[in-house]
Amino acid sequence: MWPFSANQELGPRGERLARRFLRRGGMKVLAANYRCPAGEVDLIVLDLSTKAARGAETVCFVEVKTRSSDHFTDPASAVDAAKRRRLRKAARHYLSRRDCSGYATRFDIVSIVIRPGEKPRIRHLPGAFV
Repeated sequence: MWPFSANQELGPRGERLARRFLRRGGMKVLAANYRCPAGEVDLIVLDLSTKAARGAETVCFVEVKTRSSDHFTDPASAVDAAKRRRLRKAARHYLSRRDCSGYATRFDIVSIVIRPGEKPRIRHLPGAFV
């Protein structure tokens, strides 16, 4: 029996897995499910690892896409042009209300496939779009 009630639990579970995955990768979660008039961002994280290479830490706006299968298409392909526009607008809203001078910014996608009886497959796509 499928452990989720349709997509109601699949999405939130994917977001929890993505948070844990990114934290283990050295990122600091600044916000989850950030909502504003411009839209929503699943996760906003601070990538501390970019300071040495780029001279600045990076604020990452992360879209999490979770599916029960990737048979027909990768979950990340669901981030279409309209979704990218909404994410950019929400990111501008977030940045305009905080002192983020001195930080780089980036848009990432975390693609998760959770098949029944299998370990979830998580793929992080840093800088997935601009």
